[in-house]
Amino acid sequence: MYRQKHQQRMTLTAAAVLVVPLAAACGSEKAGTGSTTAEAAEPVTGIRWTIDSVTVDGTTHRTPGGAHLTLDEDGRATGNYGCNLFRGRVSFDGDRIRLDDPETTLKACSEKIMDVESLVSRALGDGGLKAEAHDGRLTLTTASGDTVRLSETKDSPLYGTKWTVTSPAAGPRAHLTFDEKEGTVAGSLGCNRVNADATVRDGSITLGAPGMTRMVCEDSLMDGEKALTKLFNGTVSYGIEGQTLTLTSENGTSVRAVAQR
Repeated sequence: MYRQKHQQRMTLTAAAVLVVPLAAACGSEKAGTGSTTAEAAEPVTGIRWTIDSVTVDGTTHRTPGGAHLTLDEDGRATGNYGCNLFRGRVSFDGDRIRLDDPETTLKACSEKIMDVESLVSRALGDGGLKAEAHDGRLTLTTASGDTVRLSETKDSPLYGTKWTVTSPAAGPRAHLTFDEKEGTVAGSLGCNRVNADATVRDGSITLGAPGMTRMVCEDSLMDGEKALTKLFNGTVSYGIEGQTLTLTSENGTSVRAVAQR
């Protein structure tokens, strides 16, 4: 469910002709109403941008894995601050943009993630943002000089990537890595180490019986681990979008993970 806030958003610089959007969670300035096209050096719409960092008052903060922004030519902006999804509409004025009608979900994450997410949402909602795009990188600058830096997202490879599990909640240590040569997957389910055969074919992965250690952890970790074990001994469909991996088993178990940067 999205929560609507009154604020504006971000976007491109000197690059193609387009109308584009963005979403913010904080701020007080009201968005402008007119939409214009912008001429620039590189296209900005139709690209999934990874939000790499935000610099506020001279201090740079790395954003959580999975933070991203996509700007569409129809004037929509969608993305993820690192914990919460957002969406909105923006208008352009030369190389600056403003967001109308931003909305965000209300999911709670760790305090560290939420602190950085708050900085990102405030910066993106700071009124007209100056945008500069060059060589697959986008920089958005507020009137006060704070910046959000983004880069064009490339899909992370399934093999060799350390995929940190974000859902279901299984603790910060939960991760999986697929090995193409060995035909296996190994990692941690939050408490215990795991390894299993993994055969990848036509958008699906057949996982064998899991071999696991026998540690006992706190209840929350064990609950998340129990959910993750349902992926094994069966076939799961998978998809990769940018730095996010989604696994869905035949029994309805769904797991999301992000590539560790």
